Amino acid sequence: MDMIFCPLFSGSSGNALFVQYGGTRLLIDAGKSGKMIGEALDMIGVDPATLDGMLITHEHSDHILGAGVLARKYKLPIYATEGTWAAMTDKLGNMPGELRRTFDPFADFYVGDIGVVPFLIPHDAAEPVGYRLWGGNVSIATATDLGHFPRAIRDAVAGSSLVLLESNHDPDMLRMNSKYSQRLKQRILSNHGHLSNDACADALLQLVDSGTQHVILGHLSGENNTPQLALQVSEQRMLREGVRLGVDLCLDVARRDQVGSIYTLEAGV
Repeated sequence: MDMIFCPLFSGSSGNALFVQYGGTRLLIDAGKSGKMIGEALDMIGVDPATLDGMLITHEHSDHILGAGVLARKYKLPIYATEGTWAAMTDKLGNMPGELRRTFDPFADFYVGDIGVVPFLIPHDAAEPVGYRLWGGNVSIATATDLGHFPRAIRDAVAGSSLVLLESNHDPDMLRMNSKYSQRLKQRILSNHGHLSNDACADALLQLVDSGTQHVILGHLSGENNTPQLALQVSEQRMLREGVRLGVDLCLDVARRDQVGSIYTLEAGV
């Protein structure tokens, strides 16, 4: 069986990721409108009614905007930590109790055929997590909304077959952005904010050293970054360190407002 991954949307304006293994289909986050996510799924040939649930990383609107609508319309269970549930319940609207799933961020669990390994992340939210999802002998990990990349995060995603890694902003573009308040800039630059392009490149090198060979740069800011710049910073760092692009590492960029590529990983049974 293959494990399939598609970043439907990944950026500061909204996030939704699709994962499939065996007979199980999941969304990680639902940060666009329910209508937009449904249309995005249709574009990759997935009926939203065939989803088995949603895994939520944290309560910020760019991760949960459409979650309530999708859950009610398609009777989809929502999985989140207790802290995240406490912070997002009022934002989701009326949520039937049978669709609420709570998990311990230190305990692995299964949703159908997919093994879910959550891990805490350093972000300014109630009880935010990233996920490493297992299908057979391959795994896909999400590492976004990180103020920094500590050893615990590295260990949680090390050796993953594919990682969606945050490359959120260029610090100089952020500091020069007159639309952002000083407080917002400080939040983004803090240890519980978002990874810059340079910090992403540092983390990327650690992932390559762990054996990961495919990384997608994601959660780019629309105001303080460009796909070309994010890719350039990481590529140049890899070249300086002797990492052979296309051989040791395949590097892509997820799209902010368009459905991304579909990635198929061969998984052993």
